[in-house]
Amino acid sequence: MTATRAALPPLAARARQVGSSPVRDILALTARPEVISFAGGLPAPELFDAQGLRAAFERVLAERPGQVLQYSTTEGDPQLRAAVAARLTARGLATGAEDLLVTGGSQQGLTLLATALLEPGDVVLVENPTYLAALQCFGFAGARVVPVPTDDDGVLPDTLEELVVRERPKLLYLIPTFQNPTGRTLPAERRRAVAEVAGRHGLWIAEDDPYGELRFEGAHQPWIASHEAAADRTVLLGSFSKVMAPGMRLGWLRTPAALRRSCVVAKQAADLHTSTVDQAAAARYLADRDLDAHLARVRSAYRDRRDALLAGLAAALPPGSTWNRPEGGMFVWVRLGGGRDATALLPEAVRHEVAYVPGAPFFTRSPDPASLRMSFTTHTPEEIREGLARLAKVF
Repeated sequence: MTATRAALPPLAARARQVGSSPVRDILALTARPEVISFAGGLPAPELFDAQGLRAAFERVLAERPGQVLQYSTTEGDPQLRAAVAARLTARGLATGAEDLLVTGGSQQGLTLLATALLEPGDVVLVENPTYLAALQCFGFAGARVVPVPTDDDGVLPDTLEELVVRERPKLLYLIPTFQNPTGRTLPAERRRAVAEVAGRHGLWIAEDDPYGELRFEGAHQPWIASHEAAADRTVLLGSFSKVMAPGMRLGWLRTPAALRRSCVVAKQAADLHTSTVDQAAAARYLADRDLDAHLARVRSAYRDRRDALLAGLAAALPPGSTWNRPEGGMFVWVRLGGGRDATALLPEAVRHEVAYVPGAPFFTRSPDPASLRMSFTTHTPEEIREGLARLAKVF
């Protein structure tokens, strides 16, 4: 006799409604070594300071193994928090170690922020286009995501204020410096205007800054968090993934006091704390090595790679195409001419052993089918030139 088997309860609605990241899916399709991929926003692995990091891990494991292999506090390693605070202060944003929470990459910081702030139905304003994983995060929180119109410099403050008045959002999410996916940087005067809008109308700002230390040229722009109008309502998210190593999964939140404890409690519920040994090694690395000297080498290599990409785009892309020239970061934003659809052309590109990310999935509304994102960090200038030659055959 066969036992009756009842159907299992359904998945949560949010799990059914939030899709997989197209970027991660494309990376899986292009994992073959013969593919030259402009798709992933990946740091160059040959530029990792593997020797320095190995020495840091060896030292902390030799000197205090019982401590670094044990559970630790949710807020994070005190030495690491102090080092991050010192770097932020030196760059013009006065910060104490007590202002910081160490996270599993800045991605977890965004999740903690959404957990602490957002109820289902709350409105979140985002740039259009914006970071895909942020859209996933807000989708899991049940938020209603509303795009803010942008131009080549980022969000338009006057339009932002109109949306704030109409939509009454709880949160504004921005990547002001070398934005993902567009590579653009919000000018200083717009940063001030955004801070003043938040101050006048009462909303939180999530200022995501994973790329800010990858500036090749031009002047550093002040953080939105540094403006008095938004100082008590701006959460600054940072990461060691682009400047040290993404595999360590280390990031941080700089939070106003009113939000800090809620983020700590959310992290306790998520994972108790970030890896103790990784935090200790990162703190040791920052004490023993010169991260700024390492970053100078990384920025020099990335500048050469950006320049190689920019130099070859005119010959590779169809007539009428346009692209920007970022002053740093990892991405160039392209719009194909001739009415071409970047998503439709991607399978043909993969057949030619080259890849990029179509721009359409980064948009909350009104996607631009002609747009695409190209990352220049992973390949050498020679590989970039070969990749562009392959793209020319596709286009």
